[in-house]
Amino acid sequence: MTGRVVRAYAALGDSFTAGRESIDAERWADLLAAAMRRVNPDLRYENFAVDGATSAEVLEEQVEPGLALGPDFITVICGANDVLLATRPDVSGYAERIERIFSRLREGAPGAMLVTATTPETWRFMDLRPRTERRLQEATTELNDITRATAARYDVLCLPVAGHPALSDPVTFSPDGLHPSTAGHQTVARESAGLISEHFGIEFRMEGEE
Repeated sequence: MTGRVVRAYAALGDSFTAGRESIDAERWADLLAAAMRRVNPDLRYENFAVDGATSAEVLEEQVEPGLALGPDFITVICGANDVLLATRPDVSGYAERIERIFSRLREGAPGAMLVTATTPETWRFMDLRPRTERRLQEATTELNDITRATAARYDVLCLPVAGHPALSDPVTFSPDGLHPSTAGHQTVARESAGLISEHFGIEFRMEGEE
């Protein structure tokens, strides 16, 4: 059975999508693009995500270049650094910026399929002090509530990363306990492809599939 074919894919975001130097294989967005390219060899794809990017940097530095690709499929996942890199988590600022990001993407690519995701709310493999962990968990939970609500308003598919069973498996993480490992990127790609295909009817052909 065949489904929708993606012509151009723009991936926006932070290190979750950009990957890190410790990753010795393709990032999850690259794997998704490869699965799309097996269906459409002419797929245009670019990963604009930057390690360490905040939602402000995604809005200011990635949205317009992403739209210039002429995408009909966009992933935009950010916000974790608004919490993790801030002395005081900037949740209210994130709410305003994610609204602007989704609004601009809808304006600039009105027919595109948009995808975002929640952020993990617990970090089992990071050495955090209890007070710090509690502060980050509260802020990230609020961040995720905002992401879900804003995504619903703009008809953006929100992938349920928070609470996923793989977050309890150390194989999913790089040695820092925060970023996805090679296996983690593969898990994200495989499970995201299933959810995206179910929601949008996109045809993926993952590696090894006939």
